[in-house]
Amino acid sequence: MRISSQNRSLISIIKHTFKPRIKFHCYCYFSSIPDSNLLTLFNQYVDPSNVHSWNSVIAELARSGDSLEALRAFSSLRKLSLLPNRNTFPCAIKSCSSLCDLFSGRQAHQQAFVFGYDYDLFVSSALIDMYSKCGQIWDARKLFDEIPQRNVVSWTSMITGCVQNDEPHEALLLLNEFLAEESEIEGEKEGFSVDQVALVSVLSACARVSNKFATGGIHGFSVKRGLDVFLGVGNTLVDAYAKCGELVMSKKVFDGMIEKDVITWNTMVAVFAQNGLSTEAIEVFHDMVNDSDIRYNAVTLSAVLLACSHAGALLHGKCIHDQVVKMGLGQNVFVGTSIIDMYCKCGRVAMARRAFERMKLKNVKSWSAMIAGYGMHGYAKEALDVFYDMKRVGVKPNYITYVSVLAACSHAGLVDEGWDCFTSMKREFGVEPGVEHYGCMVDLLGRAGLLGKAYDLVKEMKVEPDFVVWGALLAGCRMHKNLELAEISARKLFELDPSNCGYYVLLSNMYADAGRWEDVERIRYLMKENGLVKPPGYSLLEVKGRVHVFLVGDKEHPQQQQIYEYLDKLYMKLKEFGYVSDKTSVLHDVDDEEKEFILQAHSEKLAVAFGIMNTVPGTVIHVTKNLRVCGDCHIVIKLISKVVNREIVVRDSKRFHHFKDGSCSCGDYW
Repeated sequence: MRISSQNRSLISIIKHTFKPRIKFHCYCYFSSIPDSNLLTLFNQYVDPSNVHSWNSVIAELARSGDSLEALRAFSSLRKLSLLPNRNTFPCAIKSCSSLCDLFSGRQAHQQAFVFGYDYDLFVSSALIDMYSKCGQIWDARKLFDEIPQRNVVSWTSMITGCVQNDEPHEALLLLNEFLAEESEIEGEKEGFSVDQVALVSVLSACARVSNKFATGGIHGFSVKRGLDVFLGVGNTLVDAYAKCGELVMSKKVFDGMIEKDVITWNTMVAVFAQNGLSTEAIEVFHDMVNDSDIRYNAVTLSAVLLACSHAGALLHGKCIHDQVVKMGLGQNVFVGTSIIDMYCKCGRVAMARRAFERMKLKNVKSWSAMIAGYGMHGYAKEALDVFYDMKRVGVKPNYITYVSVLAACSHAGLVDEGWDCFTSMKREFGVEPGVEHYGCMVDLLGRAGLLGKAYDLVKEMKVEPDFVVWGALLAGCRMHKNLELAEISARKLFELDPSNCGYYVLLSNMYADAGRWEDVERIRYLMKENGLVKPPGYSLLEVKGRVHVFLVGDKEHPQQQQIYEYLDKLYMKLKEFGYVSDKTSVLHDVDDEEKEFILQAHSEKLAVAFGIMNTVPGTVIHVTKNLRVCGDCHIVIKLISKVVNREIVVRDSKRFHHFKDGSCSCGDYW
């Protein structure tokens, strides 16, 4: 056995310290430890013939994160023929958990069984945790069920394991068993009661199952037991209520928390941002900055950037980007990816690309965000170039990457390129086509007029087509006026997503376009019978740091009179350029004069007019709309961009439109 000179020196120190008590195979063990760890261990532990010294070595290594060395120490203890005790196993098993080493974990379990410690509460809890972290939840449950006397640590380990292994319903059932057992032995066993650690795990399970009644019940239980004052319980409650769609209760819990940490604030900001409540998310962030001593971090900024993305709040996004730079987080891959996403969704894809290029470390999400950004702006060639660069540098595309690539091809009508990517994704990178990929392909083929091929693809799908796939086919039918196939798609959609009135409206519009007014009335009657109402169209515009909201036919905005007067003047100029209103965008059975009034009052036109009126010449106008831009608005905004010599960027529910000099980046293909 060859020993390094430094280790040889240290071993001589061990000999001198331990004197004749140390044995040769112990030298072998110490000679295998890295030089950096050896001296530290020597100076602390001096009796290798004593199991308590070895327990201290194992515990120290486990606590410091040297799990592999802890297991080696446990192995050396056994080679010395020392008998392990109940304090030996928990730290050794914990090291198996840290390494997710199921083989060593099973060996440790076998050793614990041999020496009669497998049902010891500390050992069994460690084993439950080990099996859970190694993905063997039912082995953990079998062991748990065999424990003669369980304590709160055992129950908590088992409940937490179920949550970690995506068995939230099992975790909730375990809580019921725990409470039943608790009530049976109440007063007989001190410390046997649900604590805040167990409650956090149970609330995590509630968040997974999105059950507001279970969450409310656990909340009530926590108040009754006085556990709601614990920070971890409050933080998890905020998240659990949000996952159940109870945002009001989530905010109520947040406001009622006496103590808040950075996780509390981050959770609340993220809850609002992820649910599209961008204004509320930004307000909470401002409260965090102004009213709290808590220092925000990378997670906070990523959540705020998401809020800015949803709202199209470019100025806020730029301010957050400045903070990122000041805090030295520019190279944080998660924050950097959020910046790319924010600039893309705020209409500044060139700025997103600059941020992308400045990132030294990029992961698959960074590449996918840049591809998606180019795609939503209609720059499919650039999206494909990034995709090819990604593969060239050795970053493996994932499921989301291919969704972004196929969506980019769909927006630009690149049928051949899209089909090549779709057919090669499984062969090249093992990515199995999912429903989102099929949805993109059906959309691509449908837009290109290949409706028969799109329908054949739907019928050949390896997964069950969902409302996204059938919705894409219906949209293609609408574009190419295929009423027969549209009715097939609509019937499927009425079954899969009966509460979505958009499909009824789309089919109704097709009937109106074909002059089938009786069918239009039939669809309207079905909508009324099912209590469905078409969501109102609205558009957002940020001017001087303030977000303005416009509804269809808006009469509430303070400048509404000036806006309509300015639009009238614009329409006079547009008609000089040959503009004729596209009345098919208003398919109600009304006269032409009323149709023209309805068209002029569309929210995106009001927002564009307001933006031109309230910004200096040359400023780019950025508008965000909740619905798809109609054909007439598309024509009008193209002409307005030429008349007033402005670039106008409109982000609708599908993509971005960059209007400049009388043309649009989509090439009228949307």
